[in-house]
Amino acid sequence: MPQLPIAAPEDIGFDAARLARVYELAETWTERGEIPSAAVCVGRHGKMVSPRAFGKMGPEQDAEPIRDDALFLMASITKPVVYLGAMLLVERGLINLTDPVTKYLPEFAAHHKENTLLLHLFTHTSGLPDMLENNTELRRAHAPLSKYVQHGVRDTVPLFPAGTQVSYQSVGTNLTAEIVRIVSGLPIAEFLQQEIFDKLGLKSIALGSRSLDRKRLVRVQTPEYQEPAFGWNSRYWQELGAPWGGLFSTAADFAVVCQLMLGLGRVGDVRIAAPATIRAMTRNRLLDLPELPESVARTQPWGLGWRLNHSGSDDSWGELLGPRTFGHTGATGTLVWMDPDTEVFCILLTNAIRERQPWRLKNLSNAVAAAVV
Repeated sequence: MPQLPIAAPEDIGFDAARLARVYELAETWTERGEIPSAAVCVGRHGKMVSPRAFGKMGPEQDAEPIRDDALFLMASITKPVVYLGAMLLVERGLINLTDPVTKYLPEFAAHHKENTLLLHLFTHTSGLPDMLENNTELRRAHAPLSKYVQHGVRDTVPLFPAGTQVSYQSVGTNLTAEIVRIVSGLPIAEFLQQEIFDKLGLKSIALGSRSLDRKRLVRVQTPEYQEPAFGWNSRYWQELGAPWGGLFSTAADFAVVCQLMLGLGRVGDVRIAAPATIRAMTRNRLLDLPELPESVARTQPWGLGWRLNHSGSDDSWGELLGPRTFGHTGATGTLVWMDPDTEVFCILLTNAIRERQPWRLKNLSNAVAAAVV
């Protein structure tokens, strides 16, 4: 099943007039040039409202109009997909979350990291930095993923003892991807392709752009530190397939991933993961860590790879979402969330740097939540 069935909003429990406000916001912002492009896809009960795209294929003044099959750089929304891949190894009895990272990466013991568990990598409680100190140098040199892994294993110094605080870490996701490679024998991009995307019949999603039509890639706004040779729009970065941020997808294909999560590991007749696996990924796992302060576990909840709704924080996804809602954001201006209580998913994709205008995604998210009846 390559994509979810299309349904009219009112047939799957959306107020069509309220949902139209979401599209009106996206259209207004792109027409005014406030953001270059956007795509919106919402769904419920295993179906989706026809995805809508707005704006242009890039931030340039003369960029071509957005394509209906545009592929967006999902950025950090890549991470929970990588962790889902790793969880398939857990359910097959090949790894355990309570295993020390050194079981698979012995050199990781350097700088007193021997007590770090896989669970800490999955929950952003490892103490590892978000990015490597030499991240820019590696990108400037067009380093392969193996170099990022090497430095992540050997050179990273923890910011705090594992399991005692929460600090978002891309390095931990990269090391998780390396463990998947070691255990499965497949690079993470191939593993996700074979074990998830191909089984779902998806043709417009991939970790890295090598298998995709470059004409369909949406070009994104880039931070000032990124040079054209290694920035998000460079061929090097697009093809690298960084496990912490290199996934490309259409809104329609990622809708199938969302339904996989809401369907407890199943879409239609295709089962990818066990219901127990999905439940384990989408509850607050910080409550399992005895040395983590209760106030942190309660107000900054993380599942395994997926973040849970955190309405008391200024980087939340909106004020109208329930406590069991889980999702993720991306630095390129992307947001997805799923609500198991209403069976609603929401995919909001832009190419505008999120940290510059985080309120835009929240505004769209609130409008989607208000359209659920």
